[in-house]
Amino acid sequence: MIVPDIIIAIDGFSSTGKSSFAKLMAKELGFLYLDSGALYRGVTLFAQEEGFINKENEISPALEAALEGLDLWFATDNRTFIGERCIEKEIRSMEVSSQVSPIATVPYIRRFVDAKLHELAKGGRVIMDGRDIGTTVFPNAEIKIFMTADPDVRAQRRYDELVMKGENPNLDEVKENLRQRDYIDSHRETSPLSRAKDAFILDNSNMTISEEVAWVKGLIKGKFNIYDD
Repeated sequence: MIVPDIIIAIDGFSSTGKSSFAKLMAKELGFLYLDSGALYRGVTLFAQEEGFINKENEISPALEAALEGLDLWFATDNRTFIGERCIEKEIRSMEVSSQVSPIATVPYIRRFVDAKLHELAKGGRVIMDGRDIGTTVFPNAEIKIFMTADPDVRAQRRYDELVMKGENPNLDEVKENLRQRDYIDSHRETSPLSRAKDAFILDNSNMTISEEVAWVKGLIKGKFNIYDD
């Protein structure tokens, strides 16, 4: 399937599988995948390690100046780095997850991440996921998708993901973390999580990732009048 040089924006709640889905779609379409959430997680890890955020989620104003020297980037295999250090494992931990939403509410941090995304998306042919991609970062994206799923399904997915990584999570704590993140993401003053008016809703509670891919391919074909050979 030959697809135009478009931007595909995927927004939605935590643990709906946005990143896994976006990565697979990028591979299927030959697009560049950009994980905005990984950038926010990278900033969170940096703030934690450098002492700019405490356990009460209080953020030091000094973080803004420190970001000017933060070399946060993606490798071609989509792994996230700070300088030459791969931080992919650290940014997926519960410790980072518990503080990433407050970090993502800070306007200067959002500007920092948005600038990186715009630089990487020049020329189109990119797919990215996050909380405000279709509403704020790329409001003119040609395809917008809002992903959702049942809260219990999402919690179980997150729990299973952490177990696979060798952690020993508590399911009730995972559910509470997701509940808190949903509230913060949906009620933050700057770019809250919401569905763009022209976004298509994808509820994947009972879908396999292959079914999701087929659904989106059909969406793209219909919008751009693409016919299979």
